[in-house]
Amino acid sequence: MEERSSSIITGTHKISVNNRKNATITGVADVLAFDLNEVLLETNQGMLMIKGNDLHVKRLSLEKGEVDLEGKIDSFLYSEIAGNNKQQESFLGRLFR
Repeated sequence: MEERSSSIITGTHKISVNNRKNATITGVADVLAFDLNEVLLETNQGMLMIKGNDLHVKRLSLEKGEVDLEGKIDSFLYSEIAGNNKQQESFLGRLFR
């Protein structure tokens, strides 16, 4: 499992959005959380939060590092991956306040 994560982390990160309704994202290491209004992904470029309405994960392939989303996409927000667990917990805690 460790090898899978490291190969995805070094892959290419790309976002393709069509009419703010469909998105394909590559370079995804993990899906940390998702609901109808937010999707939180760990990518090789840092943490990525996608906000919108009626968001659905249509396809998820962690082996390939790809995610397809559907819904009304309002924003993409990147944040660096924290170096230790204490910083990471506070970052995630702030996101879900």
